Amino acid sequence: MIQNSLIFNQSSVSLEIIGLPDYSNNENNDQISIISNWKLTIINKPLIEGKIEHLGPIMEAFYIYSNLLINNESPSYESKLIDIHSDNLHFHNLVLKSSKPHSKPLIIKIGNSLLSDIVNCFDQLNESSKVGIKKSDIFINTPKKIKFSLKTNYQLSNFFLPPLISICSLILFSSTLLYFYDPVEYKENKELINSKSIFNNQ
Repeated sequence: MIQNSLIFNQSSVSLEIIGLPDYSNNENNDQISIISNWKLTIINKPLIEGKIEHLGPIMEAFYIYSNLLINNESPSYESKLIDIHSDNLHFHNLVLKSSKPHSKPLIIKIGNSLLSDIVNCFDQLNESSKVGIKKSDIFINTPKKIKFSLKTNYQLSNFFLPPLISICSLILFSSTLLYFYDPVEYKENKELINSKSIFNNQ
């Protein structure tokens, strides 16, 4: 049976999900609910791939680590499958541990832009209606503090960002008008001064 493949892209990163629909739930042929494997491709980096049981912990690791980074805490995450540590606030070391015996861990260094691209691909997967994986499945084992911080940061940014943009736009627009607008009263005063000057010269 031919398996389906869905690819989620963001700049230098792509996430491929491979699997089959769940025909017992009358799903469409292009759906994927039974994931057989996945591949995370980062430009100029080794390929990261695994089975469905590896996908959740990998995604969870990136979400928790990114949250620590946003909160200006000391970003560091360790698990049986993946470790993520920061060299500084701009570069991050991924240590992916193979479940196969006697296999050396895969070490990859990425910057903030690649980290953001990876998380964006995971977001696209979570929001896709064609893949039977839900965000709630990813955060089952996530500490409550992390869950709350992720949700709070998102809500706060959505609450404050639009008004802030509006205020800045209004100030910029008003400043532009003040710079270019020549009031009528000023024009009349200017004409009056010019008239007096001409009269005095006569």
